[in-house]
Amino acid sequence: MKAIVLEEPGKFQKIKKAYPQEPKVNEVLLKMRRLGVCGTDLHAYNGKQPFFSYPRILGHEIAAEVIAIGSEVGHLKIGDLCAVMPYHNKVEDQAVRRGKTNCGGSLSVFGVHEDGAMQEFITYPAHLVFPANELSLDQIAMIEPLAIGSHAVERAGIQPEDIVLVVGAGPIGIGTVAMAILKAAKVLVLDMNQNRLDYISKKFPSVETIQLNNDVENSLKTILNGDLPTVILDATGNKESMQKCLEYVASSGTIVYIGLFIGDITFHDPLFHRKEITLKSSRNAVASDFTKLIRLLKAGLVNIDGYITHRLPFDTIHETFTKLYLPEEQVIKAVIEF
Repeated sequence: MKAIVLEEPGKFQKIKKAYPQEPKVNEVLLKMRRLGVCGTDLHAYNGKQPFFSYPRILGHEIAAEVIAIGSEVGHLKIGDLCAVMPYHNKVEDQAVRRGKTNCGGSLSVFGVHEDGAMQEFITYPAHLVFPANELSLDQIAMIEPLAIGSHAVERAGIQPEDIVLVVGAGPIGIGTVAMAILKAAKVLVLDMNQNRLDYISKKFPSVETIQLNNDVENSLKTILNGDLPTVILDATGNKESMQKCLEYVASSGTIVYIGLFIGDITFHDPLFHRKEITLKSSRNAVASDFTKLIRLLKAGLVNIDGYITHRLPFDTIHETFTKLYLPEEQVIKAVIEF
């Protein structure tokens, strides 16, 4: 079968590898049908992805078809279209026993810590595969990034009376906005990219947008009649942005860091204490986020209209991938079609 390997930063290689063995009793054999391109993939290609080693087969935002099932798999059947949760724990440690399967100490992410889905077929643990037959392949491939936003919103504990600021209007930020709106809260978005803010305004008419400026705090107060956001979800992974959130948040507010910055985040402790800020991180997602998104997409309560802006044929990734970095392409989300 065909696979595409990232041999080193900036170098994809098309290879042929052995067809997977028949699934074990609790596994399924999956045929890749659609694959989302994540920021992780873009960073890895550029040589800027932490916790990463080369060579690696990328890909973890998966829409797949069930080709074969193990003898003890009961919730799937051959021909099912399905989403795949790409994180699994090699050891059932304290976090996993407490239900925190998204952040176990031995967590391995498919396509990051181990070879992923830029190949025609994979075998995979069946309990991490979710049937989604009534959805399109595009919708299924977007479940994983949307689940990241879902988990962050749950971490924030948003209530209808909250004022929510999402910082960063990339794919994860957009998904976070969609999930925050479902909590019936007032939602605002801050970004430096006007094209993405325009997309937010078109897709979510109730959401107010702010382009990054030198006085965001006063811009927020002007919009909010002197108030500040009670919940901030930062999806940038940018150190300065993450630190500035402590200035933007209201007293007794909550900040959730979704994006990852490799380095130290610092803040002025008197400000942190004076405002009695709750600071959280949000990592990956859990199974309930995947099942929730499948239900919401089926019900039409979350839609991905306009979310996917670019499509790459699997066989041409090594030739077309670099265009996703071009500013003039105005990429929001790309998918790979098998």
